[in-house]
Amino acid sequence: MLFKSFALVVLGAASAFATPFNSTRRSCGTVISEEKKEAVRADFLKNKVESSGFAAAATLRVFFHVVAEDTTLSGGWVPDSQISSQINVLNTAYSGSGITWTLGGTTRTINSNWFNSAGPDTSLQDQMKASLRQGGAADLNVYTVGFNSGSGAGLLGYSTFPWDFSSNPTDDGVVILYSSLPGGTAAPYDLGQTLTHEAGHWVGLFHTFEGGCVSPGDEVSDTPAESDPAFGCPTGRDTCSGTGVDPIHNFMDYSDDACMNNFTPGQISRLQSIMATYRGVSL
Repeated sequence: MLFKSFALVVLGAASAFATPFNSTRRSCGTVISEEKKEAVRADFLKNKVESSGFAAAATLRVFFHVVAEDTTLSGGWVPDSQISSQINVLNTAYSGSGITWTLGGTTRTINSNWFNSAGPDTSLQDQMKASLRQGGAADLNVYTVGFNSGSGAGLLGYSTFPWDFSSNPTDDGVVILYSSLPGGTAAPYDLGQTLTHEAGHWVGLFHTFEGGCVSPGDEVSDTPAESDPAFGCPTGRDTCSGTGVDPIHNFMDYSDDACMNNFTPGQISRLQSIMATYRGVSL
């Protein structure tokens, strides 16, 4: 229904991380311009399909595309056991949403260019997705790469939004750092919550700090406003007066994996309606 998002670039607070991965700071390359946000808001209000609450549930397929530079773990060749653990992490995180995730299949590709340099708005990521993507609007395609150079350098992941599927279905999906899977080496982001976070964008959620302290923020009324991303697990942090302490435990913030543990009811309501509207998924 809507034109493709403006260029995905590293979000302001994470702009310093266009360098090799910095384990002390989460960095997500999923952003949206104010102009596009306004267009999305208008389109969603016009075409919104109301969710059915928890009366229905949906099982969504996840297609994992392991992209590596060689067959070693350090080269990105993640084992099936980590992929299985990642699906379990997703299901725990989304247990109250009506969504159940199931592994639809796994592909394995050795391509050092894709592994090292595929990133937001690059021809390499376009080639990778065109070659590997499977399924339709309701199928989550996940690409694991190294993010060692180029526009993706230093990222943990990035995602497309649901409203852009119709205009560019091949681009649809999530790209994440291979070592962020459960049991990986990207501590403190090695418990699998990077995919939980990026899948949150894929189902239609913004960062909790979207818009800072200015309404409508992340478009969800029960996530307290937050002026900027939280790093680590700063309990009691309060950056916007009058709305409550910052939602540092929310999956859509930048906190450490061990600090993240929830979506709010408002976020669940939003993702259910957006999935029904743009991905044809009834929840």
